[in-house]
Amino acid sequence: MSEHDEGRRAFLVGAAASAGALAGTTLVPEAHAQMRDMPMGHMTPAHGPTEVGGAGNRAFFNDNDAAAVTALTERIMPGAPGKPGANDANVINYIDLALAGAYADLQDFYRRGLAQLDAYCRATYKQPFVGLKAEQQDAVVTALDEGKATGFAWPTPQAFFNTLRTHTMEGMFADPLYGGNRNFAGWRLVGFPGAQMIYSTQDMKSQQAFTRVPIIGLQTEAKGPRQKG
Repeated sequence: MSEHDEGRRAFLVGAAASAGALAGTTLVPEAHAQMRDMPMGHMTPAHGPTEVGGAGNRAFFNDNDAAAVTALTERIMPGAPGKPGANDANVINYIDLALAGAYADLQDFYRRGLAQLDAYCRATYKQPFVGLKAEQQDAVVTALDEGKATGFAWPTPQAFFNTLRTHTMEGMFADPLYGGNRNFAGWRLVGFPGAQMIYSTQDMKSQQAFTRVPIIGLQTEAKGPRQKG
């Protein structure tokens, strides 16, 4: 893993650890502010119909968009031996389900952002994002982050990147009930134990990452023993 990858991972892992991991989901203010201020003429799809349950096996994304978001999230949170990344945590599934449900008002935001990203990559590298080498993908991510990617109108490159980075964080560290954090990959990474029923005195005094198994999520709690009537 490159120093660039390590730095990116360290930022996200540190943010999640300081917050005690993400217990739920939070809408992204920047994206929603742009939705509020957007002219009504922009509310139509940017590159053809991408309806919920449409082409491909995803709830919202078509196959091409799913591949692009998968590649983008893995560059934002890259995996390494013994260090799970976005693909290991199934972040794409989290974002896909969120856009088909709670984040449905961001569907056109993603459609247009991905269409502009594709146009930028083809104009700059003659390839879509998924066809680029890792160093080229990192250059694109940096251009988005710094607002230097050309050809973007709505959303802006920074708004698109910031929203995607936040959703990557959520998919890595939110409860697996929401479709990401597969096999508690994100929680294991930061030593977050989930909804444990009890902590011992030794647990409370420990300065080390919590390692007791099983890690407990909301779905596990929901399937607990029934109360006798």
